[in-house]
Amino acid sequence: MRYKATFLLGFAVGFVAGARAGRERYEQMVKASRKVAENPTVQKAAKTAGAKATELTKVAKDKAAERVPKLTETAKSGASKMRGQIDRLPGRHAAGSEPAAVNGTRPSG
Repeated sequence: MRYKATFLLGFAVGFVAGARAGRERYEQMVKASRKVAENPTVQKAAKTAGAKATELTKVAKDKAAERVPKLTETAKSGASKMRGQIDRLPGRHAAGSEPAAVNGTRPSG
């Protein structure tokens, strides 16, 4: 609740401050941000970052495709081992065997 109140208080202060600054200040900020975005150095940096991100995405995709068969086999192997362990738990029984009681004794009969 404290965090919600803090957020709402911050939002209210920001709203009031923004309203007092008015439309003119908003237009100044938009103009400044457009000027920065149109700067050739900024555009070059953005293009370089985009190219690097594309390259890293391709590398990650290739590595993931390479590891999926290994992960699948590991998961299957682990699942079959786990199934064998589950079958040995008290109260559980594998197909064709006698059920064991919780205390480990066999029911008479």
